[in-house]
Amino acid sequence: MPDTRTVGVIAKPRADQARRLVPELLRWLEARGLQVRCDEFTAEYAGERPGLPREQVPEGCELLVVLGGDGTLLAAARALKGREVPLLAVNLGGLGFLTAISTDEIFPELERALRGEHRIGQRRMLHCELHRGGVMISAYEALNDVVLTKASIARMIDLDTYVDAQLVCAYKADGLIVSTPTGSTAYSLSAGGPIIFPRVSALCLTPISPHTFTNRPVIVPDASVIRIVNHAEDGGTYLTIDGQVGEPLKRSDEVICRRSDHVLQLIRPPRAHFFDVLRQKLKWGER
Repeated sequence: MPDTRTVGVIAKPRADQARRLVPELLRWLEARGLQVRCDEFTAEYAGERPGLPREQVPEGCELLVVLGGDGTLLAAARALKGREVPLLAVNLGGLGFLTAISTDEIFPELERALRGEHRIGQRRMLHCELHRGGVMISAYEALNDVVLTKASIARMIDLDTYVDAQLVCAYKADGLIVSTPTGSTAYSLSAGGPIIFPRVSALCLTPISPHTFTNRPVIVPDASVIRIVNHAEDGGTYLTIDGQVGEPLKRSDEVICRRSDHVLQLIRPPRAHFFDVLRQKLKWGER
């Protein structure tokens, strides 16, 4: 990335490691003649510096640095809004399947990225639309998943699910997850879904605590259009995008999911391969 002139920085709120790292990072970037755009939390860590709303940080940037965990990365991915800006994600602790760069590696990896020697992993996003009465009332982009869950403590919900107009199942369950390969190691995994290699062009339907034991996760091509019809009472089902944003549903609302036009460009360390990360994060056995 030899022509980089502007770098965006998005940091996790209320993180002690970010409070220590941000001033050093900003000095390092500015010493190399780079302009820096920060969100409000990054600016707070840096002292007297203006901050921007997170959605505005990527504007005009050639590189986006994210300091936090996978949750911070998910928020940053949505803030990109389709901009093709490589994202360098630094793990400040925790599980972090996507934030594979440690704080000790941040400056060597930044040097590599600025020299154009970085390796990019492309992660396809998922487009979601909410239709009510035949009218689209909202749309979202997800990196991990689109989830419909029950809003009531005890009551299951009824979700008719179609793939390319074919009925898959009339689910009676606590909810349903539509997951990308990236999201297969997130909520879907904890609900019994499979791990999908990131380059596989697929989506996964994972029911959450289904009433019928034989309702198992189903993998479909990512060229499919998935339509979910909510039959729960108004407010009985909640739509969540990447576990961070969403809204309550009404009876007969339809949620439409399809492959997004947008791809996240995630900078990967040269040593961090998918199965290496799985072994490390999931404590799988090593030879």
